[in-house]
Amino acid sequence: MYMAIIKPFKAFRPQKDIADKLASFPYDVLNSDEARELAIGNEHSFLRINKPEIDLPREVDSHDAKVYQKGKENLDAFITKAWLQQDENPFLYIYAQRMGKHLQKGIVACSSIDDYFNDIIKKHEYTRPVKEQDRIDHMYTAGAHLGPVFLAYKPLKQIDQVVEDWTAKHKPENQFTTSDGIEHITWVIDDEIAIKQLTSIFESQVKNTYVADGHHRSAASAKVGKRLREENPNYSGHEDFNYFLSVLFPSDQLMIIDYNRVVKDLLPDVSTDEFLTALISNFTVQAVDGQVRPSMPGEFGLYIDKQWYRLTADQSILTSLDPVESLDISILSNYVIDPLLGISDQRTDDRIDFVGGIRGLSELERRVDSGEMKLAFAVPSVSMDQLIRVADSGNVMPPKSTWFEPKLRSGLFVNKFK
Repeated sequence: MYMAIIKPFKAFRPQKDIADKLASFPYDVLNSDEARELAIGNEHSFLRINKPEIDLPREVDSHDAKVYQKGKENLDAFITKAWLQQDENPFLYIYAQRMGKHLQKGIVACSSIDDYFNDIIKKHEYTRPVKEQDRIDHMYTAGAHLGPVFLAYKPLKQIDQVVEDWTAKHKPENQFTTSDGIEHITWVIDDEIAIKQLTSIFESQVKNTYVADGHHRSAASAKVGKRLREENPNYSGHEDFNYFLSVLFPSDQLMIIDYNRVVKDLLPDVSTDEFLTALISNFTVQAVDGQVRPSMPGEFGLYIDKQWYRLTADQSILTSLDPVESLDISILSNYVIDPLLGISDQRTDDRIDFVGGIRGLSELERRVDSGEMKLAFAVPSVSMDQLIRVADSGNVMPPKSTWFEPKLRSGLFVNKFK
């Protein structure tokens, strides 16, 4: 039986005194304007590599080949200036994040592209071709994995023990708090015995890992690796392009928050009152003062015309045992977004947009009150158990079902593969 493979690697890591300046949000959390704003006055920002359009004129399309080339040039410059320095030997690493009282500790390693293709690495959502191609072009041009894929595994005490022992007995390499209040701590596992212990546990006891965040990065990494195999027909399988940068966390340490929806308009000739009336066939609809944050399965917030409503699904539509159909977002999609709003494919329909819960319910109000959107839905968050059930069943969740916090910072670890 095939099990999960993780591999130590020679990471490029930032100089200690600039690690807090260099580390950046993942490429897909910020738009180009937000990235430009954050990078002002910070020449060390990894956004110059991960979103290199910020160093080009605004009129340059973010998918232009010039953007990917600029990312490569900036990566080469960071290495030449020794802002990023490569370890002499292949190591594993630990990356911990503290957000308030929440603490999660992950193992930084390279995961196998064969595990991706053979479904040892489980997925729970489809990728969008345009976003996938963007990552392929960026990654291939730079010759490096620039942002880690966020993977989860079912918790094992043996792995927990190795990680806890190492972090208790060794000083961190980096420890800093970013402007959003999240503390980031890293360690280098430079002991061959500890490295062998961890890789052996994964190879013998971890049947699957699960993409938590980074479906496009993992798909792109696997396809870039396959492309390089084709370009190097005598490859041995040990080359760096056969693996991709990942951080692996035990699933019981992870936190998923809500991922909400905003919709541009109602169907033609449908008024707000008619829409609310249509909801009553499957939901209890209650107007409330103040925001509605769902507190239990089958409960949703609806914001329309400056008014919040609490939607409570009837028991008759909460009975499905199917791992996908029983999800709250599936209930909202099947009974509201598709039949009442006419949006059957949320991946491609430009009438719907997605708002991560980290932005708060006030962001939903802002998008609607500005006139940009007509209505918004606050959705209960998915649990890790639900995610694993869906992935193990071979199915996928509706798009944009999960928002993990805290987000992994890019730039703390880079894996060059060519």
